[in-house]
Amino acid sequence: MRGNEASMVPIVNCGQIHYTGVAGTCEALCINISTATAHSVSESDEIVIEKPSPEYSSFSGKSQPSFLCCHAVPRSLSIPSKEIKKVYVGRPDGGSGSEDDLGDGSKSSLSPEKLLYSLENAGKDLKLVRMAVPIRDMESEDLLDYLDVCLDFIDRSRKEGSVLVHCFAGVSRSAAIITAYLMKTEQLSSEDALDSLRQSCESVCPNDGFLEQLKMFEEMGFKVDHTSTIYKRFRLKVLGDSYNRGERIDSSKFGADPGLPVEVSSGMEVSPNGRGTPAYRCKKCRRVVALQENVVDHIPGEGENSFEWHKRRSGNRFNKSDESECSSIFVEPLRWMTAVEEGALEGKLSCAHCEARLGYFNWSGIQCSCGSWITPAFQLHKSRVDISSV
Repeated sequence: MRGNEASMVPIVNCGQIHYTGVAGTCEALCINISTATAHSVSESDEIVIEKPSPEYSSFSGKSQPSFLCCHAVPRSLSIPSKEIKKVYVGRPDGGSGSEDDLGDGSKSSLSPEKLLYSLENAGKDLKLVRMAVPIRDMESEDLLDYLDVCLDFIDRSRKEGSVLVHCFAGVSRSAAIITAYLMKTEQLSSEDALDSLRQSCESVCPNDGFLEQLKMFEEMGFKVDHTSTIYKRFRLKVLGDSYNRGERIDSSKFGADPGLPVEVSSGMEVSPNGRGTPAYRCKKCRRVVALQENVVDHIPGEGENSFEWHKRRSGNRFNKSDESECSSIFVEPLRWMTAVEEGALEGKLSCAHCEARLGYFNWSGIQCSCGSWITPAFQLHKSRVDISSV
């Protein structure tokens, strides 16, 4: 490593990633993941930005982010297999503050403040792509929905140069992203990945909410599996927390309406026996109101905690033999549930076609007939629906 080594501390061998805490000036930008590759860009190179923003590309919720493509024709970088790449932790004070080159074309010894300034005022000779993730350092924040896109951004960026991952203090949010990256690339548990990071940066300490989400990430096989019961419960908890904070819950955060032909065809899964996916239909008009993938299972008779994701980790599978005890099924909120979007704490769920009553919803929770307390709850009575295939 060349340049001012005092300002960059090498940690684990997983890529050209620079991790630091940064005191930002904009409260809304809680995490920025930035590539900082300093090399000449020829006049023939075209910089293409989809949905450009004056400062950065942002995204939220479950919506797909707008990726920034640096070149009209992406150029791959061939790395010899024997070459060892390092992950670096930058000191908040930036050492001497000199702009030394580490040999890979990146000006990585910049202090955090100077690096942010360079990103915002990059000239034509610098190819800089900045992705901002609006997450606060709070246990209730949704980190999980950003993990895949952040890790993909890091992988894409490593092909072009180095990556800077930073947040306000470099202790919780950016540490959680780097921990997730180590988990995925090295197939490490959340505990082992965090221990690896702490070998070179003892102060890292993701908040308890982020640690729980990293464990979910591990349990889902180092990916965010939207079909997983773990993820479905997590999404319900996020929506419930948002409602309790007084935030407006709009239908864009709900699951697709399975009763619409286009949605059904795009989301339908075919079982191995050639039959379609199980579906729940209104008993009166036969409209599809939920697919099996919309159902959020619970453990019969184990109270409110039966709906928590960590029950899945204990190894106790849901007791399907006890399903007869449940007179209802519980699903994720779906876009045909207009009464939910209106903002009421509780109310009836009626068929979008014939208006027959199908069930009930309550953001504070509903007790199933088996004894479990489901929070928040979107309940369909089994007596009001039939099961078939689509």
